[in-house]
Amino acid sequence: MTTSATPPIAPNRAPAEGAPPGRARRSDRARAEARLGWWLAGPAFVVMLAVTLYPILQAVYDSLFQYRLTAPDERRFVGLGNYGVVLTDPVWWRDLWVTVLITVITVVIELILGFALAMVMHRAIRGLRGLLRTAILVPYGIITVVSAFAWFYAFDITSGYINSWFDWVPGVSEDLNWFASQGTSLFVIIASEVWKTTPFISLLLLAGLAQVPGDMEEAAKVDGASPWQVLWRVIIPNMKAAIMVAVLFRALDAFRIFDNVFIMTNGANNTEVLSLLAYRTSIGRLEIGLGSAVSVLLFLCVILICWAAIKLFKVDLASARGQ
Repeated sequence: MTTSATPPIAPNRAPAEGAPPGRARRSDRARAEARLGWWLAGPAFVVMLAVTLYPILQAVYDSLFQYRLTAPDERRFVGLGNYGVVLTDPVWWRDLWVTVLITVITVVIELILGFALAMVMHRAIRGLRGLLRTAILVPYGIITVVSAFAWFYAFDITSGYINSWFDWVPGVSEDLNWFASQGTSLFVIIASEVWKTTPFISLLLLAGLAQVPGDMEEAAKVDGASPWQVLWRVIIPNMKAAIMVAVLFRALDAFRIFDNVFIMTNGANNTEVLSLLAYRTSIGRLEIGLGSAVSVLLFLCVILICWAAIKLFKVDLASARGQ
């Protein structure tokens, strides 16, 4: 006796005609927004591509040659030889570790402080919001070189005032030289970075807080959720896209740090970073081939950070826009 299997119930919504199988057809709104986005960002994208593509390709090309600017006639093709020299040099790995350390610490601290400042600005009384946001954004408006010099002179053992103001703190004294060791030097560098760029993080997170539905917060409070539960279960999941953008932008900027290190220590006491290594190799020693190899490897590290951030957060931007 044979039995016929009952076919599964078909879904109420049939796939759009001509749509690829297994993929939902984009709405008219999504296509219109994508088209508008290309029209608005297209000219800037073309200009940026024209400005940045040539230097990148030129750096890749120069990295394949043994090329010293003082001896241009001795230029010789070495293929990937420069990359081998850089990657087998302990200086590269030491500078990579210092760069990663500065990036991780600054991004974590700035994310925490920036979120706190964003919450303060978001909850502030309406009449004080403009003044509060302006005051918080003042450090970000200062030129990085000026900020670095200000922090250097504040902590300098001869012209600084930090030692006399904070001599009551354990470990701080009048004769403490902050730039004489790696630990204290990195502390000043990281502190200056946090002070300078935390407002940028808070501004991005403030935009994310504005996208959190207020009715969801109210519903969670009515259900008896504590403030911490509202924060972790409602606010942070709904601003995941803003957090990803803030972390990505800031990590890329911190990984390419140069000004603060160059002005405060110039790489002394094992505080040299990758950008300073590329500068010293190309400009200081005039080794264009090796310097280009360092720059290309730095660029690949930046690409790796972008890929890791996108994979880590797994943000669906279409869902974040409410599509």
